[in-house]
Amino acid sequence: MELDRIEHLLKNYLEAKTSVADEKILKAYFSQDDIAPHLEAYRPMFRYFAVSKKEQYTKGVSLGKKKNASKQMYSWLSVAAIALLMVGAYFGKNYHEQQQLEKQKAEYAYQETKKALDLLAENFSRGTEKVAYLNEFVEAKEKIYNKN
Repeated sequence: MELDRIEHLLKNYLEAKTSVADEKILKAYFSQDDIAPHLEAYRPMFRYFAVSKKEQYTKGVSLGKKKNASKQMYSWLSVAAIALLMVGAYFGKNYHEQQQLEKQKAEYAYQETKKALDLLAENFSRGTEKVAYLNEFVEAKEKIYNKN
């Protein structure tokens, strides 16, 4: 009866269906000297679990151990370089957009000034034509007055 129960618990243990109490029963069974011969293959496994449970890590874990100064400085320099590149890209883009806007404004002002000067030149040409007619009138008047 005991052997059937151990075999059933072992089957459940291998299928991961046992409770903590069932596992204690298995550990107790495999820690004794007289074990059924067909279950002898499982003895090293349960002995390993008992031994490994008592093992402890003895090496020290250093938390916060300082790097040497050159490695630490190299780390900070790389972080600073990345930050500088990001800031440069941001402000460089803004500067470029501002330059483009100023160029567009200057082009618009140039075109408007050109239109105004063309209009002035056209009106000035009309004025000089009128002055030429006036000049001919003056010459004709002098000829008439000088003949007499």
